[in-house]
Amino acid sequence: MPKYLISASYSAEGLKGLQKDKASGRRQAVTAAVEGLGGKVECFYNALGADDVYVIVDLPDNSTAAAIGVTVSATGLVRTRTTALLTVEETDRALAKSITYRPPGG
Repeated sequence: MPKYLISASYSAEGLKGLQKDKASGRRQAVTAAVEGLGGKVECFYNALGADDVYVIVDLPDNSTAAAIGVTVSATGLVRTRTTALLTVEETDRALAKSITYRPPGG
């Protein structure tokens, strides 16, 4: 199953909700949403810095990953960014492909 990194930042109202739910409550809510779509949460971290949360998940496909991002961000309480993750083997397969490409202006 493809793996994704979801980075999230709370709005001011989202942080108020976090204070109410606690971090463990948010982890439970995210886990339930991911599992409801046939996925699995590998890890869930809160962070200091530009992002408030980092979650690595296994999801069935890109459209499922997009559904989570759109649904969560549409609340206006959290802004998410989703990054598809590649294994070393997947990266090696990509590097082995031959591509004909003309750069801009080339």
